[in-house]
Amino acid sequence: MNNETTDAAVARVHRSKADARLSYNRLSRWYDLIAGSAEKKYRDTGLAKLSAQYGEKILEIGFGTGYCLVSLARSVGAEGRLIGLDISDGMLAVAKERLQKEGLGERVDLHLGDAADMDFITAGSLDGVFMSFTLELFDNPEIPRVLGECRRVLKPGGRLAVVSMTKTNPPGMAVRIYEWFHEHAPNYADCRPIFARKSMEQAGFEIKDVSLSSMWGLPVEIVLGAKR
Repeated sequence: MNNETTDAAVARVHRSKADARLSYNRLSRWYDLIAGSAEKKYRDTGLAKLSAQYGEKILEIGFGTGYCLVSLARSVGAEGRLIGLDISDGMLAVAKERLQKEGLGERVDLHLGDAADMDFITAGSLDGVFMSFTLELFDNPEIPRVLGECRRVLKPGGRLAVVSMTKTNPPGMAVRIYEWFHEHAPNYADCRPIFARKSMEQAGFEIKDVSLSSMWGLPVEIVLGAKR
């Protein structure tokens, strides 16, 4: 069993970004109760792989309610800087409240936008990029664009840590059931399994570390890459 298969096996995204924004706006005040605890250990593993250091400049794409932003802001310290990018203004409001409550608001710049186009970030200016259960929300043609933007904004040797759903070859029953729901009810099963390691390699990243885990019977891939 492995998680290498063809691009054709990756399901497409079936909802618009406007619908995605609306859905996450509605979920923003409840997301931590619904999925936050289930995702925590995988996010923490991804954060550990990224290993943000004091004074670094880090970007989180798809910051959601701000759980990882708090951890990253503490890691980079008063001399560091953190940028957060999310499509949902509802999530941004929740994350901003969380950061202010923790006394970390001044270390973080929050932006609404799309990671497929990050022109507001200077090329070669970041030490690290973090994504957790976010890359799989982009449709297949967009994934190389998002990873290309990540590579553009990173310094040489800069790190990219990605936490994402994946699948084995052949896929297990839990994945087949989930993908059926993704096809027929994309507002409820919005993520879908992708192949983060393969996509990162194709985007020009050197893979430094990979681990596989499972959430509700669904494989999760946690990958650390570096800009060559």
